[in-house]
Amino acid sequence: MPNVKSSIPYPSRRDNERCHDQANKQIEKFYKIFRDMSFEISFTNALILMPKFASTLKALIGNKEKLSEMARTSMNEHYSAVILNKLPRKLGDPA
Repeated sequence: MPNVKSSIPYPSRRDNERCHDQANKQIEKFYKIFRDMSFEISFTNALILMPKFASTLKALIGNKEKLSEMARTSMNEHYSAVILNKLPRKLGDPA
């Protein structure tokens, strides 16, 4: 008897749900990063400067993937040692 696999009636629907879930997670990350930003500026100055920053905001919104990449910084042993001030003690000249 041949081994028959049962198939899902609409596999594209499952894939669309995965893509939708992944997009929602990325949007949530973007909003979290955007909420964490703080700007100290008066409302009148914001209205005056708004046309100048429109292109910057469009670029930020358009490049969500790059923004989340910039927000994450990979740490290796060297960088974490520098930040935690746990650098190894320098040794004298061996010669």
